[in-house]
Amino acid sequence: MKIIDFFRSKIILFIIQISILIVAISIFGYNYELNLKLFPKPNKTTEEQIVIIEWLANYIMYNSVKDILFIYTIWLFISIIPVLIYNNYKKVYSINLLTFFFSNFFFYTFLYNYYRPYFNAKFLILFTKTILLGIIIILFSIGISLTLKKITKVKIEEQIEDLNVIMNNIKSKCPNCGTEFNSTPIYCYNCNAKLILKSEENVGVR
Repeated sequence: MKIIDFFRSKIILFIIQISILIVAISIFGYNYELNLKLFPKPNKTTEEQIVIIEWLANYIMYNSVKDILFIYTIWLFISIIPVLIYNNYKKVYSINLLTFFFSNFFFYTFLYNYYRPYFNAKFLILFTKTILLGIIIILFSIGISLTLKKITKVKIEEQIEDLNVIMNNIKSKCPNCGTEFNSTPIYCYNCNAKLILKSEENVGVR
């Protein structure tokens, strides 16, 4: 139970999602070309800050169809993780949005503070890509969460129905006093008459 509660923590889920995202980007060597050099470099901007901006862009930006398929696949994959933990679509998409917001927040913050010319020229294009990916993540999170919840509900209903059938099958009634039991006792608790099951009677006849 403690293990489940551990993974239910938003911070832990956030760390897991970010870790998977970083590993996936690194393994597949995905690289989004910002082309910052096409714009004048601000005097206060260092090479390290440019590296950070370009590194952050790899996690949320895309150009070609191949890039779109890769980025969307990675984000939708990590979006499934909260679905497996929570049975509430509101919690699912809130956690996914937290991870998505975190990645975008630092990218736009660094870009705005350290490469303002590029930010002013490309903001609309970049933000449109961000909004589209965010909407897809929300719809996917809600859709898969509700679908899984419906499947789980059907299975639970089937299990309850099976239990009711089993309970009805083990019920018995005293032929002497008519007392009903939710089990099959050997003797009646009310009149002490011996209860003979039909299966035992059939065995005796043979």
